[in-house]
Amino acid sequence: MIYGCAAWGLRETPLEEQFKLTKELGLDYLELGIANADMDIPADADSNILSKVEKLYVKYGIEPFCAATGCDFTVEKQDCLDNVVKIKKVIDICEFLRIKYLRIFAGFSPVEEVVGEKWNVMIKCLNEIAEYSSKTSVIPVVETHGGVNGFEDGVLHFRSTSAEKDALKKLVSQVSERIQFVYDPANLYAVGYDPAEFYNIIKGRTAYAHFKDFAPLESGHILPAACGESDMDWKSIFKAMEGFDGPVFIEYENVDEVREGIERSLKYLNKVEKELQNG
Repeated sequence: MIYGCAAWGLRETPLEEQFKLTKELGLDYLELGIANADMDIPADADSNILSKVEKLYVKYGIEPFCAATGCDFTVEKQDCLDNVVKIKKVIDICEFLRIKYLRIFAGFSPVEEVVGEKWNVMIKCLNEIAEYSSKTSVIPVVETHGGVNGFEDGVLHFRSTSAEKDALKKLVSQVSERIQFVYDPANLYAVGYDPAEFYNIIKGRTAYAHFKDFAPLESGHILPAACGESDMDWKSIFKAMEGFDGPVFIEYENVDEVREGIERSLKYLNKVEKELQNG
């Protein structure tokens, strides 16, 4: 696997420090946050700001491969349309920076609520984004991500349209072939799936992956963790992804120890790969 740093874990890290950390860890890729968290590049960034970002890519020898932004197309219709406007602006930023893939979301509403007109609006918005992106070199990628409820001791994920088998199969069949996917096995594990089995639904349309983990609590809730800190079967995930040649971005979500979490994740993932290679 080829590894990089994912945007969400770096959401409280100043931009240049993100590039510096990526390089110090010996990684070649950084998922750039755009209009999704406080430290991100804003959607209305001008050419002066973007030129400074370009220089950071050059300074640290990082390839401008992908970016991540936030959106939800399972909310009220006007909010969905507003999200489309935002995503088009972010696509323009990605085109300026020569970023190939832009991570977006389908939405975070419970899958059983996204039916009828709400489903149709989601598909229409995703396809409008795909059409707009076709005039650029940027490809939208939808992450496999459920909805999240927060609690005092942790979180609980639930199934959304991109984190439920039948819904995702339907989504894949109805969106433009231009739209690809970000495979995040921990998000699928968190809603009760075997992530390795789930991968087959988007195999061939997976641009890159997010690797992280969730540690279970006695309450039944979960906490973000480094890879290998749950009972998720990482070997089966690696086997399912055999032949995948895209990069994998480590998404350690605890911002107060993000470097340590990425390092623990890399150490564990390298151990799993070595064990598989040795039979």
